Amino acid sequence: MKLQLLDSLSLPGDPAKANEDAFGHDTVAAVVIDGATPLGDSLMPGPSDAAWIAQFGARRLMAHLRDGAGAREALRATLADTQKSFEALRRREPEDIWQTPCGSMMLAVPGDGEVEFLWFGDCAGLLKQGEVAVTVIGETFDKRAAEAQRAQKVGKEKNLSPAAGINRPEFLTVLRAARNRINSGPNWLFSPDVKAAAHASRRIVKAAPGSTILLASDGLLALASDYGAYNADSLMAAAMDKGLAALGAELRAIEAGDALGDKFPRFKKSDDATGLLLRVS
Repeated sequence: MKLQLLDSLSLPGDPAKANEDAFGHDTVAAVVIDGATPLGDSLMPGPSDAAWIAQFGARRLMAHLRDGAGAREALRATLADTQKSFEALRRREPEDIWQTPCGSMMLAVPGDGEVEFLWFGDCAGLLKQGEVAVTVIGETFDKRAAEAQRAQKVGKEKNLSPAAGINRPEFLTVLRAARNRINSGPNWLFSPDVKAAAHASRRIVKAAPGSTILLASDGLLALASDYGAYNADSLMAAAMDKGLAALGAELRAIEAGDALGDKFPRFKKSDDATGLLLRVS
């Protein structure tokens, strides 16, 4: 089976800053990578370490898949490429884990009557087949609920509105401590560490021709996971009926109406939001 692109969207959380999401697609595969917002000075050339790893990762992953590698093999090769590039180009070696570029990922690779998904973090895939309820791939809804609770708790402790900004000094200690737990235990992310490939979550789902897939970063999925404007089924229906640009406009309108995060606790007003709408054929 193959993938056909129906629609795409990638919005920066702040138009004045780099978009730290990236995506790639072809008939053989599609991927969304969400670079984790840096919590300090950059180690890499360019506007953002998170944008670098997302763009580099998406580009190399699609190259390996186009060359015929399987999903896990392509991921392992991509992480090896990322590790080599990071070690060659970084200004200095990280002093702590939180300085290392990393991100979430959702990869879809069609096969014979099925689609293989590999992922890290809180990107997700939605699969719609006929009249059957949407299948959710990934843990975005659970992870986002926990993140909202954390933002609300930290904001209350620091006497700040939750969306005051991820790089506020009052938040950095907590966020850096959490980032220091990546690539240990169950907390592996897309990062310049080839060992992470073995820790990517994997699910194979039967999919008939004509099925529709939405791959998305958590910034776009916030419409359902954070803001309650949709559930998984209605979000997929809206993507198919209204298009991703309309969903992006709706997303930003909700966030503008709650700029400080008092109604919907979060660490920044708006996150980068990316989606790929695909048909299986």
